[in-house]
Amino acid sequence: MQPSPLPTPPSRPARSWVQRLFGRWWRRQSPARQDRFATLGPLVSVLLFLAAIISTFWYLRNEEIEREQASVKRDAEVAQQQIRLRLIENQEQLVRIAREIVTRTIDQEDFLEQASSFTRERPEVTGMVWVDAHRTRRASYSATTFQAELGAAPDNSGAPRPPEPDAAFDTARELRQPVYSRPFNDRFDNAVFQVHVPLLDRSNFAGALVAEYSVEALVRYFVPAEVSNRHAITLLDANDRILASTVSNLPGNSSRKPQFVHEVPVAPAGNGLVLRGHGYRTSVGLIGNTLFWMVVALSVLTVWMLLGTWRHMRRRLQMQNALILETNFRRAMENSMLTGMRAMDLEGRITYVNPAFCAMTGFLEAELIGRRPPFPYWPPDRFEENNRLLQQELQGRSPAGGIEVRVMRKDGSVFDSRMYVSPLIDPKGQQTGWMTSMTNITEAKRIRDQLSASHERFTTVLEGLDAAVSVLSVQQAELLFANRSYRLWFGADAQGHALLAGGDPGPFRNSEFGDSIESLGGLPTTELTEAGSDSREVFIEPLRKWFDVRTRYLQWTDGRLAQMLIATDITARRNAESLAANQAEKAQVTSRLVTMGEMASSVAHELNQPLTAIANYCNGMVSRVKNDAIAKDDLIAALEKTSRQAQRAGQIIHRIRAFVKRSEPVRQPAQARQIVEDAVELAGIELRRRNVAIQVYVAQRLPVLMVDPILIEQVVLNLVKNAAEAIDNAQLPPARRNIELRVVPRHTPEEGGVIEFTVTDMGPGLKEDVLSRMYEAFFSTKTDGLGIGLSLCRSIIESHRGRIKAQNLYNGSSVSGCRFSFTLPVDTSRSEAEHPTKPATPQSSIAS
Repeated sequence: MQPSPLPTPPSRPARSWVQRLFGRWWRRQSPARQDRFATLGPLVSVLLFLAAIISTFWYLRNEEIEREQASVKRDAEVAQQQIRLRLIENQEQLVRIAREIVTRTIDQEDFLEQASSFTRERPEVTGMVWVDAHRTRRASYSATTFQAELGAAPDNSGAPRPPEPDAAFDTARELRQPVYSRPFNDRFDNAVFQVHVPLLDRSNFAGALVAEYSVEALVRYFVPAEVSNRHAITLLDANDRILASTVSNLPGNSSRKPQFVHEVPVAPAGNGLVLRGHGYRTSVGLIGNTLFWMVVALSVLTVWMLLGTWRHMRRRLQMQNALILETNFRRAMENSMLTGMRAMDLEGRITYVNPAFCAMTGFLEAELIGRRPPFPYWPPDRFEENNRLLQQELQGRSPAGGIEVRVMRKDGSVFDSRMYVSPLIDPKGQQTGWMTSMTNITEAKRIRDQLSASHERFTTVLEGLDAAVSVLSVQQAELLFANRSYRLWFGADAQGHALLAGGDPGPFRNSEFGDSIESLGGLPTTELTEAGSDSREVFIEPLRKWFDVRTRYLQWTDGRLAQMLIATDITARRNAESLAANQAEKAQVTSRLVTMGEMASSVAHELNQPLTAIANYCNGMVSRVKNDAIAKDDLIAALEKTSRQAQRAGQIIHRIRAFVKRSEPVRQPAQARQIVEDAVELAGIELRRRNVAIQVYVAQRLPVLMVDPILIEQVVLNLVKNAAEAIDNAQLPPARRNIELRVVPRHTPEEGGVIEFTVTDMGPGLKEDVLSRMYEAFFSTKTDGLGIGLSLCRSIIESHRGRIKAQNLYNGSSVSGCRFSFTLPVDTSRSEAEHPTKPATPQSSIAS
C-alpha cells in the first residue's frame, strides 16, 4: 500500500517590496534597538499628532480673529446705518416743519401740536424749540416733562448754559443749512446734542427750529438687538468720552479691554460723535493649555497603562470574592428571617420565594416559582379584590404603609397579612420586577380590635355634629360611614352623598362615579388623599335647604380609596343674604326719592313757568274773543303755544315719574347719548337754580351699552348734582361755575373696550380723608346728607362690571377741581349704527 502524500503547507500571500524592505531592515537590528524603536515609534506618532493639532489650532485661531474683526466691523456699520437713516428722516421732517413756520402755515399752538406728535413718535427726541433770529424762544415743547410753553420762557434753573448750542446756532445762521451741535450734558446731566434747522424767510435768517436728541436713546432704540447681543456698541465724543453704550459695568468694576475695535463716524451729524464696536477673543490661552495638558495626559497614560492592567486584574479578583461573600450572606439572612419574601417580574410571574414565605403558605418553592395569577394562596372568595391589589402593585401604586390582604394556606386555613412592595433594579438601573415582603398580622388585628372602643368614642363625637358627615368607597360606591345628621336628612342611602356631591340622584354607581372611577384609576392613592378639600354650596330641593359642602379623598382603614363629605346647613345665612339684597334694591329707590325730594322746590318753580304761560295765553284769548278782536289764525297760533306749554309741563312730570318709578334693575340695549340727555334734562333745573353751567360732549358712533338706563342715569345725575352743590357751596366766581360731562370710548388692557363717563368740575375738590371714605355707606360731608349716594353709585357701576374712581385736579400745588369717572363695558354684538340717533357733536348747556 502506497503512503499517503504529505499535506502541503498553506501558501503565504505575496509581500510587497515595501514589506520585504522593512522586514529585512528590522531583522538586522539588535533586540535592544528593536525594543527602543518599539517604544519610540508610538511616541513619534504622538508627537506628529500633537504637531498637527497645534498647527490646526493655530490656523483656526488666526481665522477666528479675522472673522471676529470682520463681524465687529459689520455690526458697527449696521448700527451706524440705522442711526444715520433715523437722523436723516428726522431732519427731513424738521425741514418740513421749518418751511411751514416760515410760510406761516402753522402758528405757535399748531407748532406745539406738531412737536408733541413728533416727539411722541420719536423717543430719541427729548424736545423741540422755535427761536427767532435773536434766539428768543417763541414756543417750546419738552418730551421728558410734557410741558408746552408759548413765548419767551426764562431759565430759572441757575445752571451755566453750555456753549455747544450757541455755536451750533451761529453756524446754522452762517451756513443757512441744518447744523448739529457737539454733544453736551443737559440740566438732568444726560448726554444730548441738538440739530439747528435755519428758518429762511426769502433768504433772510428768521430764526431756527431746534430739536434735541438723547444720545442714550439713539443707542437704545436704533442699535439692532442682534447687534447688541453679539458686540458692545459705544457712542463717544471727540474727546473719547463715553456718552452711551449697550452694556453697563457694575459699580467699581472696570471693563475688560477689547481685542477688536472698529470706529465709524455718526453721519450726518459730523459733530465729533463716533460709533465704536467692541469685540473679544473667545479662545485666549487655548493653544498653550491644550498642548500642556495633552503632553501631561500622554505622559501619565504611558505609566497608567502598565499599572492599570495589573491593578484591574487584582481588583477584579477581589470584587469576585466579595460578591460571593455578599451572595452567601444575603441568602443566609433571607433563609433565617421570619418575613416572607416573594419576587415577581413585570408581568406578575413569581420568580423567587424564600423559605419563610413557603412556611407561611404551606406551599413548596417548586409549586410557586413560575406561577401566574390567580396564585394558589388566594382565597376563592377574594379573587377580584386580590387581583385589583396585584394590578395596583404592578403599576407602582401601592401605598408606602403597605396593604392588608388575606392569605390561604395549603390546608385551607386563612390568615391576615400585610404586604410591602419595592421595585427590583438591575445593575443598569432598569426595573426588572417587584420584591414583596409579607408579615403575619393576625395578632396585630386582635390588638386593633381592642382599639375599636376608642373608635366608638370618636364616632360619638361625629354623631353629635350638626353637619352631615359621610364617607363613600369610590370603587364599590358603598357608604362606609354616615353620622346622625346625615341619616336624619338623607337616611342610610348613598344617594344623599351623590346629591351633595353634585351627582344625579338616580342609580348612584352609574351616575355619580361611573366615569370618575375610570379617571381616577391611574392616579396614586397618596396624591389623591394629599389634595386639598373642595368647597361649594348646594341646594337640595326635597329638603328646601342650602348646604356648604366640602369633599376630599382619603384612604379608608382597609386601604380602599374613599371620598369624605361634610355638609353644613347654611339656609339661614342664604336667607339673610337674600334679605340684604332686597334692602339694597330698596336703597336705590330711596336714593332716587331723596334726590327728587331735594329737587322738589326747583321742579315746582320749573312747572310754574309753563302753567303761568298757559294762564296768560288763555286770559288773552278770552279778552280778545269777548271784544271780537282776534282773527282765526291768531287764535290757532295762541292755542298751539298753549299746547306746547302744557306738553312741556307734562314732559317734566313724565321724566320725574320714570326716574322714581323703576326699582327692579332691567338690563337692555341703551345708548350713552340718550342716558346723558335724560340725566342733563333732569339736572338742568338744579343747575339753573344754582347758576352753574354744564358742557356736554358725547363721542360719535359709540357702541351699544347693555345696562339698566335708569340706574346709569341715576349715577350721572348724582355726580352732576354733587358737582353743582360743591361749586355753589364754595361760592365760586362765575368763571369757575362750570361742569364738563364727557363720554368717550376707551380701551385698556385690564377692562378691554369700555365707554368712559367723566364729570369734571372747577370746585374746591375733596380732602384726602374724604377720598378714602367717600364710598362708605352712610358717610357724608353734608349736614343733611344720608351718605348713600356715592356708595349706591359704586354698587350700581360694579354690578355692571364697571369701575368708578375720583381724583383731585391740581394747578401746581393747589387744587383746581375734582373729576369723577366711571367705565361701562360695551356690547360688541351691537353698534350705534343699528340705533341711529342725532349726530354726535359736542353740546353745551349754560345755566340761565
